[in-house]
Amino acid sequence: MSHPKGRARLAPAVLASALAAALPVLCMTATPLAAQEAASAVQDVTLADVSLPLGTTVFRAPKITVSGTRLSKDELTALLKADGPEPWPARLARLEAASVSAPVLISEHAGPGAMRQTVTYREISARDVRAGRIAELTTAGAALTVTDGTETGTGTYGPIRATDVDLAALTRLYTMPGDGKGTVQRLYAAVQVSDVVYTDASGTTVKLGRLEGRDLGGRQVPGGWSGALDAISAGLAALSADPEAEALPAPERARLAGAGADLLGALDVGTLEARDLSLSETDADGPLLIEVGRLTYASGPEAGFRMEGLAFTQGATRARLARLALTGVSLAPTIETLRRLAKPDAEIGEDEMRRLMPAIGGLTLQEMSLDLPAEPSAGKPSAKLNPKVEAKPGRPEAKPEPKADQRAAGDPLAAPAAAPPAVTHVALRDAAVSFGPLKEGVPTATRFSLSGLVMPAAMMADAPVLGALPAYGYRDLDLTFVADLAWDEGKREVSLREMTLTGRDMGTVRLSGLVGGVGPEVLTAKVPATQLLMFTANAKALDVTVENTGLFERFIAAQSKSLSLKPDELRQEYVNASQFGVPIILGGSAGAKAIGTAMGQFVTKPGRLVVNAKAKTDAGLGFADFAFARSPAAVFDKIEVDAKAE
Repeated sequence: MSHPKGRARLAPAVLASALAAALPVLCMTATPLAAQEAASAVQDVTLADVSLPLGTTVFRAPKITVSGTRLSKDELTALLKADGPEPWPARLARLEAASVSAPVLISEHAGPGAMRQTVTYREISARDVRAGRIAELTTAGAALTVTDGTETGTGTYGPIRATDVDLAALTRLYTMPGDGKGTVQRLYAAVQVSDVVYTDASGTTVKLGRLEGRDLGGRQVPGGWSGALDAISAGLAALSADPEAEALPAPERARLAGAGADLLGALDVGTLEARDLSLSETDADGPLLIEVGRLTYASGPEAGFRMEGLAFTQGATRARLARLALTGVSLAPTIETLRRLAKPDAEIGEDEMRRLMPAIGGLTLQEMSLDLPAEPSAGKPSAKLNPKVEAKPGRPEAKPEPKADQRAAGDPLAAPAAAPPAVTHVALRDAAVSFGPLKEGVPTATRFSLSGLVMPAAMMADAPVLGALPAYGYRDLDLTFVADLAWDEGKREVSLREMTLTGRDMGTVRLSGLVGGVGPEVLTAKVPATQLLMFTANAKALDVTVENTGLFERFIAAQSKSLSLKPDELRQEYVNASQFGVPIILGGSAGAKAIGTAMGQFVTKPGRLVVNAKAKTDAGLGFADFAFARSPAAVFDKIEVDAKAE
């Protein structure tokens, strides 16, 4: 039984190993055609027990039939010798044949470590082979077996089809080294794979209904693609061998990072689309099922990923996401960081891990929902639910006030108590994040927005301010949030252009501001950024807007009932406290009086309250100005304040 963390790391190792074994399959399929052009007459040739080693992968075909070829049987047999005098790309470039077929083709891949992978393809057919290119290549299906010590995983493929397959380019990329800077060599015009199912030793099953790709190609890399894939598989396997290890030794880490950078930089993909993906397993929390209806990738200026129909189910916990999109995706920062980590003396820290993130132009989410099971009730009533009032000396023991449901007990006319909800439902209509250019792995500008975030008000019971909303009659919250900020490296300023929180039938709070003293050293210093900013950052401006659309009236109604006052009486008390108490608390400056007056007007007629504060000097106010101020008046002496109620 393997460690769960080890199994998680083993999965990508199996995937990389499978890719390493699968890439040359097309090469092997048409290799018997490599020297057909030399013969003078078109003929059909059958070969038996063909075996070809290719790196750590060996291909075996019990029988191959080459139809419409000008090569003799002896010539084809000679071309298939593992130690042939010419490299495979040169041989395959001379291919001319009507078709090549094989009932069975077996691929056996060894490594990393004790891992062994066997793929058995059925009914392989290559049609219209000209100058090393196959117009159409198909297989009826395949069976996959992966063993690693005592653990075995099995899987199957449905029909596979590829068009305009360049065998010479495929073998060149797979077997011949390059510097990773050459021209892109296209491998397939299109490829389709259907009905993939794989189950690992732990019982986890992955399914793929259909995979389609167009314009797939790449560049030659050091060690060839075979060597790079083997290095990645070996590195991931080394991590899975020690589930508690957080990092590889420097030499192994360097090889893994270098191979990853080579392949990421070499791959060239036009489009990819996967449909009907799923992952299922059973653990202590019950059966788990993750499904994705559609997953796509497209290259170009607006390169990105899109996912549709994501669903997660485990017991009573359910999550749904209609659509997710990543646009403007670039792996350039990731590749650059991997190349640095490929040096044995490179240091790995939080900064390097942050720089591994790819650049993303934007992210959008639409129609997300989450259903959480209700927490089980305790076996015995808690003190909070069934309070006991201690008796005072000389007084009879007090009895707790009966609750509403207790008072209604036995009353046939009383409304039955509402049953607790079976699940807690949270929904989000849409969300979007856009990012500016990266600096040391951090976006220099970010805008985040979400709308239609609906949740039970009780979920915010422990949150400041929001925790009191159920007492004001709010059962569900419908929230909208926007945050927009940007960093100007030249001015050493962070601008909070907008931060807005809006609640339906409640109101809106909007903030904007400007903070100086934020330079690039914040991203690279060894000192934590929060500590560094305490000494360098300074507040230059802050604008606050509060708009009421119903919350204040509910607050007054609830508080007046609690205090046994009329709403108008309580409102007048708040007006007096605002106009006279606030200026005293804030130091009695002109700015403090302006705030108090505006607050009093807002309480009288709650509409919109606007407060603008700006430092009197360009240097702004630093941490020390606030921390060591003897009173609020000392701070107000350094700022200009304007406040008004609308």
